[in-house]
Amino acid sequence: MCCNVEDDMDQIILRNRTFDELAVGESASLQRSVGRDDIDLFAAVSGDLNPAHLDAGFAAGGRFGHIVAHGLWTGGLISALLGTRLPGPGTIYLGQDLQFRHPVAPGDTITATVRVREKRADKRIVVLDTSCTNQNGEQVLAGTATVIAPQTSVAWPSPHLPEVALRRHDRYDAFVRDARALPSLRVAVIHPCSPEAIIAAVEIRDEGLLAPILVGPEAKIRAAAEAARVSLDGMPIEAVEHSHAAAARGVELAMAGKVSILMKGSLHTDELLGAVVAAGSGLRTERRISHVYAMSVPAYPKPLIVTDAAINILPTLEQKRDICQNAIDLLHTLGIAEPLVAVLAAVETVNARMPATLDAAALTVMAARGQITGARVDGPLAFDNAISPEAARTKGIVSPVAGQADILLVPDLEAGNMLAKQLIYFAGADAAGLVLGARVPIVLTSRSDSLKTRIASAALAKLVASRRGPGIPAKGAGA
Repeated sequence: MCCNVEDDMDQIILRNRTFDELAVGESASLQRSVGRDDIDLFAAVSGDLNPAHLDAGFAAGGRFGHIVAHGLWTGGLISALLGTRLPGPGTIYLGQDLQFRHPVAPGDTITATVRVREKRADKRIVVLDTSCTNQNGEQVLAGTATVIAPQTSVAWPSPHLPEVALRRHDRYDAFVRDARALPSLRVAVIHPCSPEAIIAAVEIRDEGLLAPILVGPEAKIRAAAEAARVSLDGMPIEAVEHSHAAAARGVELAMAGKVSILMKGSLHTDELLGAVVAAGSGLRTERRISHVYAMSVPAYPKPLIVTDAAINILPTLEQKRDICQNAIDLLHTLGIAEPLVAVLAAVETVNARMPATLDAAALTVMAARGQITGARVDGPLAFDNAISPEAARTKGIVSPVAGQADILLVPDLEAGNMLAKQLIYFAGADAAGLVLGARVPIVLTSRSDSLKTRIASAALAKLVASRRGPGIPAKGAGA
């Protein structure tokens, strides 16, 4: 016998084999291909987040050189066979030994087989040989299962499982791939005196994105590396006395053309940016510096920029113009020829008592008159109207931006910070952070950032530094 599942009028019927019906040597099989969704769903259900199963970069350095499926995903095929086919419904699983003999990779097709080896009449116990093989005939799993077989025959309709789908948000993949394809650039990692900062520097080096120069007190840097259990071999150290000196030295390295990017280590953001915009630093431009979150939101079909959520507390209209243009220029770098900018407010109509709506209307006109270039800008738009076509239609909003924004320009830092963090913690978004408007891009990382986010931030900075044209004027007021 090879199967105890029947299709009865489009209804799958599960039929078992009782203890008395089973014969030694009887077998059943099922076949299943394993995809990334299978692996990710198993991780979500089991909580097994071992990066060997989930992170291609981590797995590349492992024994097999690629992601492998969880061993118990394969073992689960044996459980499915026992419970639905042989012996089938009513089977009680007593024990299982498993030997994992070959890795299972995404794309493999696995055939699971159980075969009756022994019957024990006193307690209806059945021992079965269990095996799984891949499409090449290689045995990936072997073992023995012990069950109590059903006593009575059962024909039971298979329950309808709920439809389950992963909401992936791989919005970073394209630009990370583009960044890896470019020649490596030097980055000054400013004051990397914590294990987290050192690990971030090692990661971007090992990912083939950037070549770090560590700037800070050498003894503290080496102590942090020792605490992180990583080697600093091949990473030069620019030794200075303290964090202030590290920020100043990083600016000097950028002005001398020795580095193309600055990256925040374990010093305060204000300390680093203060050195960047200080009079005479040479990194200031006529453009106001601003921060962008490049967000990968599972529920949104494309990358989404939120700006400014970290630097400009209560920006003026002119400063908002610069914040807007910085974000537009970033998306040009990513290959989006005409980004759609939604200038956010609480409502979508102009209200003289709400300054954010007045600024939004003014920025819309400024874009129409060429004071903001390279994008379609519209506002005021409420958040729902900016990102939901249905919400925009319900409100009767006719706009080239509404419902499909690439950039969300927020009224002030508080609104931007709350919006970004709500997307991160409630919507499961990733948020790569970058400071724009200076002569070199500046990577801002947080200890809570995932590896994926840190890599995306470095990739963005590399693309900006590699492809930056003459669009930013040479000198001016700065931040």
